[in-house]
Amino acid sequence: MILLAFETSCDETSAAVVRDGRILSSVVSSQIKLHEEYGGVVPELAAREHLRNLMPVVRSALHQAGLVPVELDALAATQGPGLPSALMSGFKAAQAMAFMLRKPFVGMHHHEAHLYSPWIAGNPPVADFGGFQPNVSLIVSGGHTMLVHVCSELKHRVLGGTLDDAAGECFDKSGKLMGLPYPAGPVIDRLAGQGNPKAFGFPRPLVHDVNDDFSFSGLKTSIRYFLRDNPSLLENPGHLRDLCASIQASIVEVLVAKTIKAARRLKVRCVTASGGVSCNRSLRHELAAACARNGLLLRLAEPGFCTDNAAMIGILAERKLLKHAAMTAWDDEVRPNWPLDEVAPHF
Repeated sequence: MILLAFETSCDETSAAVVRDGRILSSVVSSQIKLHEEYGGVVPELAAREHLRNLMPVVRSALHQAGLVPVELDALAATQGPGLPSALMSGFKAAQAMAFMLRKPFVGMHHHEAHLYSPWIAGNPPVADFGGFQPNVSLIVSGGHTMLVHVCSELKHRVLGGTLDDAAGECFDKSGKLMGLPYPAGPVIDRLAGQGNPKAFGFPRPLVHDVNDDFSFSGLKTSIRYFLRDNPSLLENPGHLRDLCASIQASIVEVLVAKTIKAARRLKVRCVTASGGVSCNRSLRHELAAACARNGLLLRLAEPGFCTDNAAMIGILAERKLLKHAAMTAWDDEVRPNWPLDEVAPHF
């Protein structure tokens, strides 16, 4: 099967071609530079850039795969969740193309695709579903932080999610308080590598709670008041690195502790992590160390598939079609607030 996938849920315009579990092409056009001066994603600007970039990105993906549209067997696009105007750009374009070609179309859940992105590996990238195991999956990004129990392929249950600010949002807002450029997460990661994570004691929200939920708004508030009372710290590069390391340590400890606790409680032997924040070097290191201590297999999404991309959308869409999942109508609508629990049956 040859499938063309679109992804436009936020500020990346992406298209990818997959065939029989292999990624033939994956093209991503980022809008980071556009939104940098605003300190965050501006939905109207994001939608405009999607319209500007979508067709060049799609043409590039087809060209790299050595294909023309009539050779496609199916199409897929992110249906939700995400920014409504951004979602519509890719979703409606993919629908129109599927209608024109009279090909099957699948509307995909963005977070469900993240669940399976850790099973994409190799060069060229291939989906390794033959090695799939039940797992507890951490999806962690700028807008979402959640734990999901994946019982089997295409069957999952959300264990908990963010009650307020997501982990990536906490990174970016903390960075803004320190005067760092947007997006601040990668900058904090880089500076933290030269800092002391024990220099300043920030709270670890909900780390000992019995639930699987996350809350980072209190940590962000703690950081804001700490910087208000200690403004001189930002004038010293060494102290700035220590601040970054201490903030990062607080966020990472919560993510790792709650993920491992859920895996042990559910007696699964595998943990996965995906989403933009899973690129963070400290998170990857600490999660690997914790899994090793607890005898757990760890599957981390490759950095190129952590952030929003159409390749993960296409890989899962193809899998769904092969397993005879229901197709999406050519006139269906986007679902900006689509809950992940609605995608797969409970178990």
